Amino acid sequence: MKIISVVLLSLVWCNEDTHKYETDEHVQLWMNTVGPYHNRQETYEYFSLPFCKGEEHENVGKIRHHHNIGDALQGVELVHSGLDMKFKSDISSRKYCEITLEKSKLDQMVYAVEHHYWYQMYIDDLPIWGVVDDDKKPEHLYIWTHKKFEIGYNGDRIVDVSMTSENKQKLVEGMKIPFTYEVIWTESNVEFGKRYDKYLDPSFFQHRIHWFSLFNSFMMVLFLVGLVSMILMRTLRKDYARYSKEEELDDLERDLGDEYGWKQIHGDVFRPANQRMLFCSLIGTGAQICATVTVVVLLVIMGHLYTEHGEMVSTGLFTYAVLSPVNGYVGGGLYSRMGGVTWIKQMFCSAFLLPVLVSGTALAVNFIAISYHASRAIPFTTMLALIALAGFVIFPLTLVGTVIGKNISGAPNFPCRVNAVPRPIPEKRWFMEPLMISILGGILPFGSIFIEMYFILTSFWAYKIYYVYGFILLVLAILSTVTICVTIVCTYFLLNSEDYRWHWTSFLSAASTAGYVYIYSIYYFLFKTRMYGLFQTAFYFGYMAMFCLGLGLMCGGLGYLGTSLFVHKIYTYVKID
Repeated sequence: MKIISVVLLSLVWCNEDTHKYETDEHVQLWMNTVGPYHNRQETYEYFSLPFCKGEEHENVGKIRHHHNIGDALQGVELVHSGLDMKFKSDISSRKYCEITLEKSKLDQMVYAVEHHYWYQMYIDDLPIWGVVDDDKKPEHLYIWTHKKFEIGYNGDRIVDVSMTSENKQKLVEGMKIPFTYEVIWTESNVEFGKRYDKYLDPSFFQHRIHWFSLFNSFMMVLFLVGLVSMILMRTLRKDYARYSKEEELDDLERDLGDEYGWKQIHGDVFRPANQRMLFCSLIGTGAQICATVTVVVLLVIMGHLYTEHGEMVSTGLFTYAVLSPVNGYVGGGLYSRMGGVTWIKQMFCSAFLLPVLVSGTALAVNFIAISYHASRAIPFTTMLALIALAGFVIFPLTLVGTVIGKNISGAPNFPCRVNAVPRPIPEKRWFMEPLMISILGGILPFGSIFIEMYFILTSFWAYKIYYVYGFILLVLAILSTVTICVTIVCTYFLLNSEDYRWHWTSFLSAASTAGYVYIYSIYYFLFKTRMYGLFQTAFYFGYMAMFCLGLGLMCGGLGYLGTSLFVHKIYTYVKID
């Protein structure tokens, strides 16, 4: 009985899930994906190329299915290599399989070499990268046939893995090519908690330019906040003084006076926004995205989620779902304050607005991935899981938030009454029109994140692992402050021109930041990458569209909510007859 207990404990406590091993315990080498080096997202199953497997019969063909939903969305499905590796046990050069280059296999290998194919593997959840061939000759093509693994261990844990490719073989039709490998184990002083540090690139992410850009954005915030405060305080003080003098005049003098400014539209400024159901759903979704991003960034800072493949995506999805009450509370409360009565329709719209938009874009890209037989194609079971997440988590939590928001903050609290008949909007110069304000409003917020976008895009579309989430937290704070300040200024000028259409203008002037980010992403694609092909192009612009959609909703929601507080404030302190 004691022997059985020891065996069971060893199975539970010594494996790649706990990252602890005993001497001579089997260590799995998982093969992940292969694809063109310049098209990082265009990946295929490793054995889609005519590579052969080892003869470790117990594990040949064994598949490690997705650990989380992030793995499924990122196309990670690991297949055992069949190579026999044991903890702390060196293996000299050993042949594990052989292939014969028939015409079809030769064509596949030639295509892989010509397109600089790379592949990825995992040992104990540590990634390893290799290339099919990195030295293309004009007259002959070669592939590497020998893998040399050097694995570092500290106690009973694996803390370092590296691989070098050796022994080139020329690609000739009908030729038999043997594949070999060797394993060298060395003791290491690297701590287990720091074993992922070798994959990070401090020289890139902590470059002086990165620090300077952050400092520059911070100074922009101080300048902008000071400027906004000075202009608005001085201007509003003059406005209040002028309006106070008007109150002292009799009716005849007031009628003969020259009425203008934001006070004159007090009877229309709190009129409900056009398409208020859609508008409130957008604001609620933007608030939910903002809360999700903040929570996820804090979780990553505390837990280093970027070290586990798929964890970032999974955490983001479930955090978004759990924070659905924020969407319902903000959107449902706003809709009720605007006099909306069909709150159930608004709740449905708010709950499924972003999932439907994202799913539509993802499905379009997914059809292309399926036609390419790429590993990035989202499995049907994953689609069902996402639908279940939306139906059984997002929807009921949004309903709860909507009911709470409707009952707690749904009562109108406007400082001014709303006139029955809308006031005519006077003509103004072209640059004061809501459309122009909306387009120009996003320039400064985009300027505050311009440099950071380069690092984010490089980490996602190139071979960099983004880990400086403290930077991201500061950039989020800077972006939020700049967005709210710019939107308040834009709204003040709009109201001062006696135009009360500030709801959509405040949202769109902040959301237009995403438009500039998308334009920058086009520049990045054309001049900073070497991507090619329909699949990679569709994947890039499709997923950048989803990213910019989320960014636009977040900025738009922040801009409107900040501006709404400002508008309520200035009309609260004005005496209205």
